[in-house]
Amino acid sequence: MEETGPAQSPPDSGEAGYPAYFAARCGGLAELEAHLVRCRVCPRLVGWREQVGAHPRAAFRDQEYWARPVPGFGPADAALAVVGLAPAAHGGNRTGRMFTGDASGDFLFAALHEVGLASQPTATHPGDGLELYGVRVTAPVHCAPPANKPTPAERHTCRPWLAAEFGLLGPGLRAVVVLGAFGWQALLPVLGDAGWEPPRPRPAFGHGVQLALPATERRQPLHVLGSYHPSQRNTFTGRLTSGMLVEVLTRAAALAGLRTERP
Repeated sequence: MEETGPAQSPPDSGEAGYPAYFAARCGGLAELEAHLVRCRVCPRLVGWREQVGAHPRAAFRDQEYWARPVPGFGPADAALAVVGLAPAAHGGNRTGRMFTGDASGDFLFAALHEVGLASQPTATHPGDGLELYGVRVTAPVHCAPPANKPTPAERHTCRPWLAAEFGLLGPGLRAVVVLGAFGWQALLPVLGDAGWEPPRPRPAFGHGVQLALPATERRQPLHVLGSYHPSQRNTFTGRLTSGMLVEVLTRAAALAGLRTERP
């Protein structure tokens, strides 16, 4: 009988193979999140998220920062996904919930509430009572980056988490809204990993752009819509208005088969 070598030990949370190894082996979103929040692979992001957590803003000095990777937020059977960029240093990195506690999140959740996809227009902390209806909010990079700018290498390292999340959402997922060009560039290859066939060459990002990905052997059809990111730079200048975001979310909700009347 041929001898086999010893089984390979799982990589440590700080080793390069950690995201790919564990993301591919998760049987559900809760298991995925449990592994994700332990990730320490990107030294620059780990250092920044922990530095910010140790030196909170004056307004948050009475709060303990999450200062770890931030998982997606929303139901496991979501028909619509919203994909941003990364957690904010004093937003999701503080609260531990994606898009919560910063100006971009205020803009997004107000729009989701207007469309009827969120129980309230504000999102301040995980215990604030916010509930999403048929929508899951996530990002291609799960740690807060300095200056809100992840590197392409950091995006690539984090890619297995997002691919696994979309793979687990896949059976019920009907539509995706991508907030900003960074998320657009990150998501299309991830959809390929998760079983869809994105068009080639890759379509350019733009507000209101809409793609229809056909069904495959593994996946049903998927609609992908682009929107400008609700950053303060975009919202303060009027490049993105509440009405513009509400229109895209309303269109996406209809494509996903979600009701848009408030419960």
